[in-house]
Amino acid sequence: MSQFNWKSFGSLLALLILAGCPQTQTSTTEKSSTSTSNPESHETGGHSHGSGPNGGVVFDLGAYHAEFTVDHPAQKVQVLFTDGQKPIPVTAKEFTLNIKETKTADGKVVAPMTITLTPSDAVDGKAAAFTGTDPGIGNVADFAGTVIGEIDGKPAQGNFAE
Repeated sequence: MSQFNWKSFGSLLALLILAGCPQTQTSTTEKSSTSTSNPESHETGGHSHGSGPNGGVVFDLGAYHAEFTVDHPAQKVQVLFTDGQKPIPVTAKEFTLNIKETKTADGKVVAPMTITLTPSDAVDGKAAAFTGTDPGIGNVADFAGTVIGEIDGKPAQGNFAE
């Protein structure tokens, strides 16, 4: 009797999920955002779609595109849901931003951070912009990490890298 291979099953499942990713509802309706996307990076988990309307990096967050921006002097980060040109409000209460350890240009280590992002422009339970602060954001460095939360009552997660 053959034994079930969980490792192969997990790899196949991940491949099926990633193969379906470019065909999300937003990628077919938001041609301006996907026209700048790199299919190679999308399939390998680097969901960057280039620069957003505010100069930040655009990435997939659930079924949406979001832009990650940093204000170093204010020690503030923002995740903005966008169609590539204008904000798109979503139904969400908060997100958790996990930033990986990084280094500044002069080699100073910036410790990992976990930041709660709350709506900054909420109207009727919807918001397009979610912000949070942490002293570590004051360091000028390239940040990368994960945003986790719920959008429209469904789990959502996205990875970004400046």
